[in-house]
Formats: sequence, structure tokens, C-alpha cells
Amino acid sequence: MDDLNLASDALKQNLRELEMVNTYLGGYKVTLSALKKLKLDKDRKYRLLDIGSGAGDMLKQMAKWAERNQLNIEFIGIDANQFMVDYAANACSEFANISFLRKNIFETKTEDLKADIVTMNLFCHHFNNEELNQIINRISHSEAKVIIINDLHRHPLAYYSIWFLTRLFNGSYLVQHDAPLSVKRAFKRNEIRKIFVNTSFKDVTIVWNWAFRWQVSAFKNKIGHF
Repeated sequence: MDDLNLASDALKQNLRELEMVNTYLGGYKVTLSALKKLKLDKDRKYRLLDIGSGAGDMLKQMAKWAERNQLNIEFIGIDANQFMVDYAANACSEFANISFLRKNIFETKTEDLKADIVTMNLFCHHFNNEELNQIINRISHSEAKVIIINDLHRHPLAYYSIWFLTRLFNGSYLVQHDAPLSVKRAFKRNEIRKIFVNTSFKDVTIVWNWAFRWQVSAFKNKIGHF
């Protein structure tokens, strides 16, 4: 899925499979519970930027959560793959407060990352340490007050479990290849902490969630308030 030109029926199937995985293994709850902890003001409008928005399924979940809680949030998804942007825009067409832009984070100016909140869901493990440091530093210099990261915990049990499950349920060749590889590229707790060193995010909370997910909330405010 790291191929920015990838666009096929197999990719569509893979995106549907990932949505099912997030639904049944609690992936959406990781981000939603982090948002809940922010205690957002119902009388204020917020802007949330989801980097690497993919199929847009997490944005739909966040928009539904905002509506249930009577919160005024504008959601913007950015992705470097035009196919992903088009697919997600169609999937989220019923939500007036969700929009998408085709942008490569490495080519995006800091002033174009205008948001109160930045989220990255199953995005960070696609990059090596140097690239990830570039991304976090770029966001560090933006207006964002908090980053919420939902990503994988690198662990042998997680690796072999997802390898087995994708074959047991006859997953597409993309999910059979990418799911175990994603776990292999994922993070230990100390590795997550290192990416925030020398950034403006001074208060970083890392919480382990089932199933083998890290919930990371990084604030510029030292006391962890939005």
C-alpha cells in the first residue's frame, strides 16, 4: 500500500478488510477515546487534520463521535495517493464536515497544516525513523496543539496472530502481505518517545490498547491540556 500510484480492485478489497479489522479489533476506539480525553468545548469550532487518511473510515467514526457529542469539528483528510482521496471522498460524501486533499506530507508547507488537532492512524509505521522525525518536526512547527497517534505495537504474538488470521479468513493478497509487515515495522514504547525528542510537544502520554495498539497523545502544553 506504500505505492502512491496503487489503484485497483485488490486495493479496494484491502481497504474494506482494514475497515473490518478496525471494527472487530477495536482500532477505532483507540483514537476516539483519546479525543474524548481532550474535553473539547461545545461552544467552539475546531479543525482536525488526519494525515494519511486512507479510505476515510476513521474520519467517519470521528465525525459520528463529534455529532453524538454536539461538537463543532471540521475534519480534513490528507493523503498522497489520488485514488485514496477519491475513494475516501466518495465514502464520506454524506458528511458535510469532512473534506479531503491530495498532499504529500513531505512536500506540504508548515503553514498549510492549519489545525487544532492532528491525528495519524496506522500511518507512522510506514516510515523509517528519519522520515518519521521529519513528519513530527513539521507538525511541531505548525499551529497544532496536540497530536494523536493510533498505531501498532511490534510484538511476536501480534505478528503471528495477524499472519494466521489473514489466511484463516482468506484475506486478499495485499492484506496477507501488508498486515504482518505492518506489525514488523511497528513500535516499542521507547521508540515512540524518541520521535518527540527536540520537538515542541513536551507532554507525551503513551497508553497500550487491545489489540496491540498504542494510543499516543502529545501536547505542546506541559501539563497535558488542550
